[in-house]
This record gives sequence, structure tokens and C-alpha cells, in this order.
Amino acid sequence: MRINSNTLINGLNVVLVPYRDYHVPKYHEWMKSEELQKLTASEPLTLDEEYKMQKSWRDDEDKSMIGDTNIFIINKDTATAEIEIMIAEESARGKKLGSEAVIAMMFYGIKYIGVRIYQAKISFVNEVSINMFKKLGFLEQSRSEVFQEITLEKSVSADWTESLNRQFNFEIQNY
Repeated sequence: MRINSNTLINGLNVVLVPYRDYHVPKYHEWMKSEELQKLTASEPLTLDEEYKMQKSWRDDEDKSMIGDTNIFIINKDTATAEIEIMIAEESARGKKLGSEAVIAMMFYGIKYIGVRIYQAKISFVNEVSINMFKKLGFLEQSRSEVFQEITLEKSVSADWTESLNRQFNFEIQNY
């Protein structure tokens, strides 16, 4: 998204940056994994399609992407956004980096985009993500048997926002 095209968020253990063209080859390799496709409900793209997708992320007015943590604005009137996270590197899983990254992204969305409600749509088989979002206070809203997804939701409050920032004390800057 153009609004955050030069944004960098420093956390304790993660640094989130916009999705750039030089990230595409590595991302493309990650998305060849059938496991990641299943966990993220994604379809594989050709390398050319992936470059087009990266350009779409960069130029689109209604998406934000930092690393592979995404915010999709799904309702501007209610300031509702869908939040996603993918930790593709197996060696980085299980270290709470996904939690820190998604919290950083949500904090950014609250502070700079004005998100008031977050939703997470997660594959039934992705118990790790379901549990992570529930620990963050998200509650189940619905289940789709057709898409094999659960939708979790969290309304933003001042106390919750302060709690998110206290955990990691994020620094947001241009680079």
C-alpha cells in the first residue's frame, strides 16, 4: 500500500518491512510448499504472477503488507480489517515470532490506518494460528464448512492497544 511503502516497524525480535520486488523470489519458493498452501488457503502462482501480485500490494489503496503479515481493509465504514500472518521458514516457527509480527501489524493498523475491528480467517487445520489469535483475545464468530475456515474477531479497545504496545514497544519509522 502506498501509505506504508517506506514504513519499517522494529520489534524486539522482528523487523517488518514492505513487500518489495527483491522479496518475490524467496516468497515464491515458500509458496511452493503444499503445507503452506494448505495452512494459508493459498494457490501457487507462477513467478510472473507473483511479481504482478507484489506490484498490486505496492500500488493498492486498500491493502497493507509488512513482510508476510497482511491487513486487508474489508469494511471502511466500520473500520474492519482482516489480519493474516505466515511464518514460512520452518526454523523460525515455534519461537513466538508470528505473534510479535502480527501484534506489530495490528498496532500499526490501529495507529495509522484506524482499524477498529480485526478478523482472522484461518484454515480448520491451522491450530497453531487459531490458538495464537485466541490468546490475543480473538473470539470465534463463524465457521465455513465450504472453505474449511474459522473466522475469529477482536474489537479494538484502548486497554488492548496499550497492552499490545507494552509487550514489544514497537518503533515505527520510515526507511
